[in-house]
Amino acid sequence: MSKAKTFFQCQACGYMSPKWLGKCPDCGAWNSFAEEKKEISSRYSSVVAHIGKSEPKPLSSVKHETGKRIITGINELDRVLGGGIVSGSVILIGGDPGIGKSTLLIQALSRISKKHGIVLYVSGEESPEQIKIRADRLSINSDNIILHAETSLESILHSAVNLRPKVMVIDSIQTIYTEEIMSAPGSVSQVRECAAKLMLFAKKSDLPVFIVGHVTKEGAIAGPRVLEHIVDTVLYFEGDSGHSYRILRAVKNRFGSVNEIGIFEMSDSGLLEVENPSELFLLERPVNASGSTVVATTEGTRTLMVEIQSLVTQTTFGMPRRTTIGVDFNRVNLLIAVLEKKVGMHLGGMDVFVNVVGGLKIIEPSVDLGIITTIASSFKNIPVNPGLFVFGEVGLSGEIRAVAQAENRLKEASKIGFKTAVIPYGNYQKIRGDFGLQISGVKNVQECIEIIFS
Repeated sequence: MSKAKTFFQCQACGYMSPKWLGKCPDCGAWNSFAEEKKEISSRYSSVVAHIGKSEPKPLSSVKHETGKRIITGINELDRVLGGGIVSGSVILIGGDPGIGKSTLLIQALSRISKKHGIVLYVSGEESPEQIKIRADRLSINSDNIILHAETSLESILHSAVNLRPKVMVIDSIQTIYTEEIMSAPGSVSQVRECAAKLMLFAKKSDLPVFIVGHVTKEGAIAGPRVLEHIVDTVLYFEGDSGHSYRILRAVKNRFGSVNEIGIFEMSDSGLLEVENPSELFLLERPVNASGSTVVATTEGTRTLMVEIQSLVTQTTFGMPRRTTIGVDFNRVNLLIAVLEKKVGMHLGGMDVFVNVVGGLKIIEPSVDLGIITTIASSFKNIPVNPGLFVFGEVGLSGEIRAVAQAENRLKEASKIGFKTAVIPYGNYQKIRGDFGLQISGVKNVQECIEIIFS
């Protein structure tokens, strides 16, 4: 056997050094270097031999079947994936512990197995008995779901070659190790090498692979960033223990729309699909209460009606506080400055709190007008008409800019029952029809405030 090579690797970013360093020169992390050993082995080559080697070929000779996807039967998951699972794709799912990653995957495997045949569920964290307990709670029982409690990558790949499943799940990548590397499971080297080998296996065998990844305290997937570059699709589970629903968001997708979301509700019988999320977000909206405004926002191809709340109170400290949940902190500070300069609201001595109801995180600039309106409503202590909604991007000079997909936003609001809309004048000029709404086009923030609170 060849002599093992010893090196030191940063466990935060994967930077390698021949000697130990106190501070990583790449990411700046302190005391993150750990000693690791790597020994090259030829065992994996036998697995590649089972599935054959690829040969160079001209582009014109490559054939593919349009629309060849595996439908999971869970509409929200299929939506996020872009219409189903693409053969040979590698899908990474991350999220906080206990948020529902394993529950969603075993529910998806149950439906896939009924239609397509054998599926393989590899668990390095739970025993088959523990997985069976969860399956019984979800009323899942199938001979086509093969459980494999294993952490050795070589054993997993040999099982996949022999079983030839339609879909394989690895839960989780941090527990899997390859014998070619002598470092512990979960280290940067192990995570990177195992993910790369799973990707190679998936492409050569045309087998879709789901990989579950742990997340760090900051909410990012643990391990090197290269892990997200290797896979085809990256999905994040969002949500918290205070809410019963979960949001599955695609942040990378080579076969579909990015930032697409699927919404689920956690129940005793597993994750349930939410077919009309707008009604869910507006379910407990207060009537005739100041500091509440509904905004039409888009996530991927889906339009959502979301309530934004604010509370403006006289500060009791020397420095007024600005607190935001669900929207960008710096963006809110910018909009507060616009209100002070262009509308004349004196917010310098006020504490301002802004919250997106339901825990949804919005990064789209079309919610700017909603934030402006809800802060003005709380400051003036005047409720916004419950049948009114807004959308639009606000510039530093107080102008309101047009946004994309205006007609889809108006259709969604009309379907739910809203009667009045305040939108950018640029969108107002281009829309065809009123969708049963009383629509007002505004050019600047001052005009918007006058229309809503007059």
